[in-house]
Amino acid sequence: HIILAQIENEYGYYQQAYGAGGKAYAMWAGSMALAQNTGVPWIMCQQYDVPDHVINTCNSFYCDQFKPNLPTQPKIWTENWPGWFQTFGESNPHRPPEDVAFSVARFFGKGGSVQNYYVYHGGTNFDRTAGGPFITTSYDYDAPIDEYGLKRFPKWAHLKELHKSIKLCEHSLLFGNSTLLSLGPQQEADVYTDHSGGCVAFLANIDSEKDKVVTFRNRQYDLPAWSVSILPDCKNVVFNTAKVRSQTLMVDMVPETLQASKPDQWSIFTERIGIWDKNDFVRNEFVDHINTTKDSTDYLWHTTSFDVDRNYPASGNHPILNIGSKGHAVHAFLNNMLIGSAYGNGSESSFSVQMPINLKAGKNEIALLSMTVGLKSAGPYYEWVGAGLTSVNISGMQNGTMDLSSNNWAYKIGLEGEHYRLFKPDQGNNQRWRPQSEPPKHQPLTWYKVNVDVPQGDDPVGLDMQSMGKGLVWLNGNAIGRYWPRTSPTDDRCTPSCDYRGKFSPNKCRAGCGKPTQRWYHVPRSWFHPSGNTLVVFEEQGGDPTKITFSRRVATSVCSFVSENYPSIDLESWDKSISDENPLAAKVQLSCPKGKNISSIKFASFGDPSGTCRSYQQGSCHHPDSLSVVEKACLNINSCTVSLSDEGFGEDPCPGVTKTLAIEADCS
Repeated sequence: HIILAQIENEYGYYQQAYGAGGKAYAMWAGSMALAQNTGVPWIMCQQYDVPDHVINTCNSFYCDQFKPNLPTQPKIWTENWPGWFQTFGESNPHRPPEDVAFSVARFFGKGGSVQNYYVYHGGTNFDRTAGGPFITTSYDYDAPIDEYGLKRFPKWAHLKELHKSIKLCEHSLLFGNSTLLSLGPQQEADVYTDHSGGCVAFLANIDSEKDKVVTFRNRQYDLPAWSVSILPDCKNVVFNTAKVRSQTLMVDMVPETLQASKPDQWSIFTERIGIWDKNDFVRNEFVDHINTTKDSTDYLWHTTSFDVDRNYPASGNHPILNIGSKGHAVHAFLNNMLIGSAYGNGSESSFSVQMPINLKAGKNEIALLSMTVGLKSAGPYYEWVGAGLTSVNISGMQNGTMDLSSNNWAYKIGLEGEHYRLFKPDQGNNQRWRPQSEPPKHQPLTWYKVNVDVPQGDDPVGLDMQSMGKGLVWLNGNAIGRYWPRTSPTDDRCTPSCDYRGKFSPNKCRAGCGKPTQRWYHVPRSWFHPSGNTLVVFEEQGGDPTKITFSRRVATSVCSFVSENYPSIDLESWDKSISDENPLAAKVQLSCPKGKNISSIKFASFGDPSGTCRSYQQGSCHHPDSLSVVEKACLNINSCTVSLSDEGFGEDPCPGVTKTLAIEADCS
């Protein structure tokens, strides 16, 4: 069912740049939408001046303080961002599940009506559909369900418990009156009471550093920093956003051999450098890359030639090729040799580069392959931003600088291999392909074709491209997308563990510093044939195709970290009419994926352990029987539950200390 309809998206961010026409357009768009009489409400996201009867909505990491234009309108959160975009050449952002849950609980505590995750299921920008520019082929977005279709634990389960908890509050939230109570300088309660005697409370501690004990209705509650406790009966805490009861599932990419066993399995085709057929046109200037290619390809060749005096070079002079570009990338060839590459980045598409060159006496030929890496998809006047070369000159010549910008430039749109559609299955016997038992390595502008087997099992599949440079890849004619294992810088934004407390921003919790932004590229299993699969790779700079492998995305281990003070109420069977004065002991629940069992316990400690999954450490308090209790409950079965009150733990290892049970186990 369609329940809402939207026109424009976040136009309010850019409206001011268009002056009076911007507002007039927004009003026209809203009125035009209403005139369609669709029978469902119309919304405009991040739009602060909309016609009556169009609902403005919020897109953000937090929307609890958002207010619609009219008090009669519902408070709608159209995009809650559980992660952020990945950008080639940058480390990868992650948003902690505790913070996502905090933002949602605050929103509904403050009268929110509708909340939607953008995105709940990560995806893949297949072919050339990634935007940005420089957005990766992966659109995983750290979403509750990942790019490969696997649930991301603990984020998926923590949010599932959150929404079950809010559902327990449904009647009072829908029919009750709300009251805001102060419980401290940065602590408060949003309370909903209804005529039938129902009472719901959201107790919030918005201090980003200090845990607090608050008193609410003559009872004391522990509120961790930056957390919300949900009380469906104004007495019992069923959920706290900072206390993640769900297990963590650790997922690894397990490599598989790529090649089939035929000795002549490889075929190659080498692109001609520069104009590979008749030129498309000639200009004494640079043209806009995007207007020229009409986004039919990433690639646009520019070629020119110039003469160098026989007496060149003069002593002490070393010529330098200087290239300026609006973006996004360029490979530079001099006399049919790759002399260098340059590119912008996610925050600045334009770039300039200086390349030392060796010229020869007489005629010299320059071929520049300009490239786009996804197109800009937002911002004022973004259709005018453009891309491509803006200046080319050679400094350090005898007579100073030789400006080539207004030279006679010949242009060719796209690549020869694209023109012959070498990536299509029906081109497998194209005579342009040359069979080779051993493909050439580290050779630019080369197409590779190889027969591949289907990876075993039914796990999701990724293609490991870390041995390659930059290019495009296809399986059986299906475009997997742009690959570019561009390394991210090493900086202090990457930390071993992420502090969820305090406002999140995309720069806050990052991972993968000093590693390729994207190493693996999702290949849907539906793209494989039972046999006779063909992988085609176009490599721009040079790489080693023999090291390409398929990898299966496999859940290999599970972890859990649960403390005595975690809510232990069963959300499925909880009944407000039942008093829960003596709550049950908290439990650790572990579960391997279907078809796998818990094969070994790598770590178990009941006491005050610290750390995160795969880096747990015993603290000063540790029960000596921790491992044996967990092994007895969990070994060689698919799932298990260990209560923190398990009689196997016997004597309290450290009275007066809030104890935690941490477990790490392998699945196989």
